[in-house]
Amino acid sequence: MAGSYDFEEQERIAAIQHWWDDNAKFVYTAVAAFVLSVAGWKGWQYWTTVQNADAAAMEAELLRSRGDPKKSAGIAQAVIEKYPRTFFASEAALISAQDAFESGDLALAQQRLEWVLASGRDEHKGIARLRLAAVLLDMKKPSEALQVLDANKEEAWAAMVADLRGDILFSQGRVDEARAAYKLAIEKSDPRSPIRSLTELKLGALGGTQ
Repeated sequence: MAGSYDFEEQERIAAIQHWWDDNAKFVYTAVAAFVLSVAGWKGWQYWTTVQNADAAAMEAELLRSRGDPKKSAGIAQAVIEKYPRTFFASEAALISAQDAFESGDLALAQQRLEWVLASGRDEHKGIARLRLAAVLLDMKKPSEALQVLDANKEEAWAAMVADLRGDILFSQGRVDEARAAYKLAIEKSDPRSPIRSLTELKLGALGGTQ
């Protein structure tokens, strides 16, 4: 029995060795790939954390520079160039756009907001679209402003989009369409929204009914 057992055991060992000789290269490759993937993920997490921390620090500096459009524009540009995929890059672009708008640099405001729409984070695109349309209206480009608003697909922004659309249409002398837009804005807005009250005033001024 012992001899039979030893013989069977040797056969199994020989079979395992044969399989290992044939497949060791593939096993090593698979293990190496797994190790690299884990290391890569850990490295990506670390890199992302470092990126976000650095970008956040730059955004804090950007906030401190409010009131100095040239400085804030430079910091925002640095964040956008170094960390374009971060949340903070979109935030920086929005802040820079606001500073540029307030200082009268409408071209820079437009550039920043278009960047957010093209390359920024999704959660910032709704407000960027509204601000860009407002900037274009201020630049006397109402048709372009309406095109920007047409791209909105988010119900959460529907009331504000309709309200701004009313302003743009009114600027073009399209009073009936402006009135319809204000009515839609009221329909889409929350009764407690302060914007609703302002829209109601606009509609009342145009002789509309709620």
